[in-house]
Amino acid sequence: MTNNEKVLSVDNLVIKFNLRGQELTAIRGASLELYKGESLAIVGESGSGKSVFTKSFMGLLDANGRIESGSIIYKDNDLAKYKTEDDWIKIRGKEIAMVFQDPMTSLNPLKTVGKQVQESIELHQNLQGEEAKKLAVEILNDVGISEPERRYKQYPHEFSGGMRQRVVIAIAVACNPNILICDEPTTALDVTIQAQILQLLKNLQKKYQLTIIYITHDLGVVANVADRIAVMYAGDIIELGLSEEVFFDPKHPYTWALLSSLPQLGIKGEELYSIKGTPPNLFKEIKGDAFAPRNPHALKIDFEKRPPYFEVTPTHKARTWLLDPRAPKVEPPLSIQKMREMEVKRGERLE
Repeated sequence: MTNNEKVLSVDNLVIKFNLRGQELTAIRGASLELYKGESLAIVGESGSGKSVFTKSFMGLLDANGRIESGSIIYKDNDLAKYKTEDDWIKIRGKEIAMVFQDPMTSLNPLKTVGKQVQESIELHQNLQGEEAKKLAVEILNDVGISEPERRYKQYPHEFSGGMRQRVVIAIAVACNPNILICDEPTTALDVTIQAQILQLLKNLQKKYQLTIIYITHDLGVVANVADRIAVMYAGDIIELGLSEEVFFDPKHPYTWALLSSLPQLGIKGEELYSIKGTPPNLFKEIKGDAFAPRNPHALKIDFEKRPPYFEVTPTHKARTWLLDPRAPKVEPPLSIQKMREMEVKRGERLE
């Protein structure tokens, strides 16, 4: 983390949806603090609430969703209390921008790429006409699009998937936001392009002084870009720490399971690890630790009482009863121990 200045503070957020006459609790009392200039990765299985959580920062919840309780403090304003489009228009894009998963559906096929970047500039940066166009070309160049003047006049269908993703990033950056949320920014791209996009975001973060939130289900993707990692499960943040703490000294059994699922930890000829069971039904009230039914190390109390956060270090905490001083000592899986040993050896080599 570059400094201790908070740019966003979420406290005990509860988000509910009405679906076919039933109520679903998508976010169950999640809390998080975001610091200026950092890269924070929010990871977890599909359906764990990552996108819903961050969409609430921009007023992008579906019409049947609502913030039930809790607060989202940004620049001394509680965004959880915002109700109208007039309120959100001051935040959306200008203060907090988002790069969505699918670049093809994010772009207008009937407008040139340059015009779409220019629109953001005209809307949020008080520049018009030639001035806005000049900046749009500069931003297209910044996101790694060669011959930006020529590409400015082209349409989205003339771009490859990786190039479209660069355009979507350019549109978000053109808003000149403080916070950039990247929702699975590399999902639809092949591995080499993934690395290029992540490096691009790193470069843009420095140039435009961005605070970035990455949303992903793949811990491997964010290993080299995240300063901190928040692990989400069933609508709650169950572990939060510096990147190296969560990778090499994870404490929650769900984080163990997520890391064990990484293909690079697999052993040739052996079946890849997968987490048994399914996430809980969010239409029902969850008692105790939501991961308990899938946790081979679950204690009796896991099924009865929700664990509080236990502090591991000043920067690392986890919601698991295994950290209670009275709990039996449980060693992490061999794959986690192996990762730790590899890191220790790497550190020794560097010394």
